[in-house]
Amino acid sequence: MIRFLARRLVWFAVTLLAVIALSFFLMRAVRGGPFDAERRVDPTIERNLRARYHLDWPLWKQFVAYVGPLNLDPHRARALGGDGTRVFAGVLAGDFGPSLAYRDQTVGDLLGESLPISLALGSLALLGAVSVGLAAGVASAVRRGTALDAALRLLATVSLALPSFVVAGVLVILFAFALPLFPVAGFGTWRHLVLPALALGAPIAANVARLARTGMLETLGQDFVRTARAKGLPERVVILRHALPGALLPVASYLGPAAAGVLTGSLVVERIFAIPGAGSHFVNSALNRDYTLAMGVTIVYCAIVYALNTLVDVFHRLLDPRVATEGA
Repeated sequence: MIRFLARRLVWFAVTLLAVIALSFFLMRAVRGGPFDAERRVDPTIERNLRARYHLDWPLWKQFVAYVGPLNLDPHRARALGGDGTRVFAGVLAGDFGPSLAYRDQTVGDLLGESLPISLALGSLALLGAVSVGLAAGVASAVRRGTALDAALRLLATVSLALPSFVVAGVLVILFAFALPLFPVAGFGTWRHLVLPALALGAPIAANVARLARTGMLETLGQDFVRTARAKGLPERVVILRHALPGALLPVASYLGPAAAGVLTGSLVVERIFAIPGAGSHFVNSALNRDYTLAMGVTIVYCAIVYALNTLVDVFHRLLDPRVATEGA
């Protein structure tokens, strides 16, 4: 397990560096800049702004300064109020630099305010989706061929066919206008997260239900399950203790892509429900050409997805020791 985690840590560093480099150069390759707007900025002011944020440097020099704590221009650093020892602390030191659109605010400050909201929304959506989907999948497998099985499978198919923004619109109509039970927009209490979490978790719950049903049906046909039933164990014990771990294996493998789906889906859902999360900053950074904010959100999301995938692999190895043996 230690060797596995060490390998994942090395690949995490390689992946993160590749994501940083690719995102950095792709954003700089797009036409337009953070100071391009409908109202033309005076050329002198624009030059001063570009010099303030080092956008007048060569591209390779901007990248090196963004990644690592290197003192590339000590005189300019002193002019900006520093001690001349460094220009940027660098991403490797956890400093994403200043925001180009939100004046007098750093990317770290913006993410510190918005990321906990996005994590709360994503955690609630993922937890609810896994709980509901696992229960529906197990019930559908146990009651195979019944009306309950058909209804649950139909509901899962519909949930997969509808994107999150359509589900969000339906939830707003049902639970905000027809039955005013939850607030439509904003953030302040847990009630503001109910509708966004339902919209975000609906397709994930459908996928979990289908995977849990398939895994449960396969496990119920195994010899050890028939042996447990032959011993006279109660059906509840056979399902929960013997068959359920087998149903969890495909679900555990799906949790990594599910977490990525929650993060990417939250970009749209947060905009619909006006939630001040990191998703809204990511959309605004793309519209405003805010290089540093877009890079900061991309790097943080990449790190979260990679960490969750690693946790899923560890959980999968704990559920099925054969995975660790095959890997060795």
